Amino acid sequence: MSLQSKAKVYIQRTKAKDSTASIRVACIGDSITELSNYPNQLANILGDQYIVGNFGACGTTVLNDSGSPYRFTEAHKEIAKFQPDIIISILGTNDASPSFEHNLGFFVNDYVLLLQEFKNLPSKPEVFIANPPPIFSEILGLDPELLEKIIIPAITETSIKTCLPVIDVHSAMNKQEYFFDGVHPSIEGARVIAQEVYKSII
Repeated sequence: MSLQSKAKVYIQRTKAKDSTASIRVACIGDSITELSNYPNQLANILGDQYIVGNFGACGTTVLNDSGSPYRFTEAHKEIAKFQPDIIISILGTNDASPSFEHNLGFFVNDYVLLLQEFKNLPSKPEVFIANPPPIFSEILGLDPELLEKIIIPAITETSIKTCLPVIDVHSAMNKQEYFFDGVHPSIEGARVIAQEVYKSII
């Protein structure tokens, strides 16, 4: 994928009346998180008692040997400082690159390690895995078949190994009209993601 990981973290804060009592939600992911406004829309749906942090990092993967693993980003380093109560992880889209196909056998182990790090944070957050949206175009060098046949089943296996719930973003985003380029959500697509996340964490 041409988008590269950025060393920045954007925090979308709701207008919490009492920040000390706010529930902190960290949105983890790649460009589908960082560049879409799904965290923004989630913050609006959740309301005043929540603070939503956008910890997306463009171009990142679950795979540690991809050259751009999420685990080694600046965004990842900032999560502990945010002290999240809830973590939503939407990763796996960039792992569906043909260039990583020979390494996908490591996907589950690498994701388990990442999620275990989240679970072990001092704030002891509740962690949710979301399976990523479908890929409707190969224009960015991603393979829809790899996502469907390997990544999505691997995420299911990961959820079983970690005893973490899966938010089925993949099924909810099954219309091409929810994307502006076949990969990244449109405003409407971001709204669908936010609603699916909301239903799972409330």
